[in-house]
Amino acid sequence: MKLTEKQKAFCDYYIETLNATESYKKAGYKVKTDGAARVNASRLLTNANVRKYIEERMKQKESERIASQDEVLEFLTRVMRGQEVEEVVGFTEYGAVKEKKTPSARDRVKAAELLGKRYALFTEKVNVEGNMGVAIIDDIKEDDSDDAS
Repeated sequence: MKLTEKQKAFCDYYIETLNATESYKKAGYKVKTDGAARVNASRLLTNANVRKYIEERMKQKESERIASQDEVLEFLTRVMRGQEVEEVVGFTEYGAVKEKKTPSARDRVKAAELLGKRYALFTEKVNVEGNMGVAIIDDIKEDDSDDAS
């Protein structure tokens, strides 16, 4: 995928603003009117290489924003162990005071519970086995009377 520097700049600005006309002008393309910029930007967006570059960069940005499974598990582990520290701002008569606060017992238990669910630690597996003999008893009385009269 070969793009010129201006095309790359256009793509990067477009990803940032999602405004093709503005991105076209910021990328350094010379145009006389906004209408010309809009038409040329639209044409540039139909270029297969430009589209592919934008799609790849969008996927990359999306993956950077979303926490991975490992990140979530590491965070929950730090909370459970009381290692995650939160800065809380409190107010006194002398002004604002920043205080570092570790997770409460409730937060730590909740983190442990979520981790336990993830690793299936709390599923109850009851083994029900037995050798029970089955006896079929035929104790239904047969009706011998003739009611066909």
